[in-house]
Amino acid sequence: MTYTQKYLDDILVRMAYHSSGIEGNTISLPETVSIILENTLPQKGKSIREFYEIENHKQAFHYLMDLLSGQETISIHALLTIHSLLTDRLQHDKGHFKTQQNAIIGAEFKTATPHETPHLMQQWVDNTNYRLQHADSEQTILETLADTHIQFERIHPFSDGNGRVGRLVLLYLSMLYLSAPVIISRDNRAEYMELLANQDVNGLASMLKQSLDYERERIGTM
Repeated sequence: MTYTQKYLDDILVRMAYHSSGIEGNTISLPETVSIILENTLPQKGKSIREFYEIENHKQAFHYLMDLLSGQETISIHALLTIHSLLTDRLQHDKGHFKTQQNAIIGAEFKTATPHETPHLMQQWVDNTNYRLQHADSEQTILETLADTHIQFERIHPFSDGNGRVGRLVLLYLSMLYLSAPVIISRDNRAEYMELLANQDVNGLASMLKQSLDYERERIGTM
């Protein structure tokens, strides 16, 4: 699939806006357009952290498009690079797995320990690539994307930025294997969080399918 530059700008802006918004970022969609495409600062009242959360999506997205041009599967190196780019100027441990136990607010399960994380993430990478490469239908790919996204969030491999990294990886893998991205809307945050908490693979796959259908239509208009 060849995408126009207009469409690539469009999905970058919307990805940055929706994914950051799911984490509580208050920068508006018009402000996101200005930050990403016009290199402007947001209006007064927005924190520098919120600005970088949005702005850092640009360099992470460009990295993913370089991977996409080479049809690269996901790897530990790619995950660490995505995290480093997304958390640039925000975290001292950017590009590294967590070294202290973390938790998801409101979740009733324990995330992986720092000791377990490298091994579990290598398993996750190998399993994700194998399942996607051997998937025999679009539905199987969607279910695999949903399942592996849920598992990524439960491992929670980084001290912070897990959701944003996980959703960018989801977007990338969808572009790689389905020739169109998926973007989880901030408007669906409550439903999305519930699906993750309940490990509802079918429910999340259905949400991804709706996004995929929308993006396929949008590609045709750009």
